[in-house]
Amino acid sequence: MDVTVAGVGVVIDDHSIISDVSMNVQSGELHGVIGPNGSGKSTLLRCIYRSLRPVSGAVRLDGSDLWHDLTARGAARKRAVVAQDTTLDLDFSVRDVVAMGRAPHKSLFERDSLRDAQLVNTAMADVGIAWAQERQVTTLSGGERQRVFLARALAQQAPILVLDEPTNHLDVRAQLELLELVRQLRLTTIAALHDLDHAASICDTITVLQRGTVVATGRPVDVLTSELIGDVFGVQAHIGTHPLTGRLHIAVAPIATTPTPTEEK
Repeated sequence: MDVTVAGVGVVIDDHSIISDVSMNVQSGELHGVIGPNGSGKSTLLRCIYRSLRPVSGAVRLDGSDLWHDLTARGAARKRAVVAQDTTLDLDFSVRDVVAMGRAPHKSLFERDSLRDAQLVNTAMADVGIAWAQERQVTTLSGGERQRVFLARALAQQAPILVLDEPTNHLDVRAQLELLELVRQLRLTTIAALHDLDHAASICDTITVLQRGTVVATGRPVDVLTSELIGDVFGVQAHIGTHPLTGRLHIAVAPIATTPTPTEEK
């Protein structure tokens, strides 16, 4: 399922957060949204998963306008979300939370079917959280909770997956495992990412935001130049091939400054 963002703008308290943002994500593509803090990544994603209505432009899922052509339930059947810092007020078990992903496909009082149970089991197994299915979510670590919320999104069986900083709270191994899992799903996936090396190595295409506008969009190998990284992120970058994976690899360091005479002493 394709996702088209066309000229989207968001204004909050008379302040423009994003302006005239456009990008196209083809079916089955993993698309990264990157940019410095405050560049508008989360705001853009909220527009895409129908949490924030833009003041201008449109978001279309396979040509259907997200706000004009789809109900909230209809949109939920098409896209699943793992939001940043997701929290729960009530003490649910892991299985209960993952089963919530089936809600868009069921009527209000409809009971879970055998298929629902199978999808929940598969989702928990895929993200490596099945061992904790009877645990209360509030007793888990931040990284374990992130796996639970990803499992809930997978159980939803939506063709579009939206991830806002999916590697938050995860250790290095868990980050790599989760990103590889997302890559292998081959869903239409849009992910806001902080780590440039992650974006370069797993994304098919990326969009770079700066101060609420699109700086560049396209394949990582074409977009992520040392000049762009320096201009947008304020760091120097070495771009090459990862010696272990063979994928595009980016290493960054602070931009060197010329020492003052006092510093030289």
